[in-house]
This record gives sequence, C-alpha cells and structure tokens, in this order.
Amino acid sequence: MSDIKDQIFHELTKLEESAMRLRATATDAGKQTDLEVAILTEQVRNLRAKNAHATELIDQSIDLLKKLK
Repeated sequence: MSDIKDQIFHELTKLEESAMRLRATATDAGKQTDLEVAILTEQVRNLRAKNAHATELIDQSIDLLKKLK
C-alpha cells in the first residue's frame, strides 16, 4: 500500500512539474507574441510615413509636369 501511495505522489509531482513548465512556456509565448506585434506595428508605422512622403513627392512631380506643358 505504501508503494502505491509513493507512486501516486511521484506521479502527482511529475504532473505538477509538467504543468509549471507548460505555464512558463505559455507565458514566454505570450511575451514573444507581444514583441512581434510591437515590431510589426512599428514597421507599419514607418511604411505609412514613407508612403505619405512618396505620395507628396509624386504630387509635386505631377504639378511640375503640368506646369511644363
């Protein structure tokens, strides 16, 4: 009977350790996702700024071409 109890407690300990590892993995994955979202957000912001600047330059070029006609 004592052996069965020891085995049960051993299995419960292993299960608890596995649960702790899974929680840590889930937390790390959440942090990684947050970092990826932050990086992508910054990249999108930069691309939008570059797009706006390019649009301004194109508009200026069109105006100059119209004046040259």
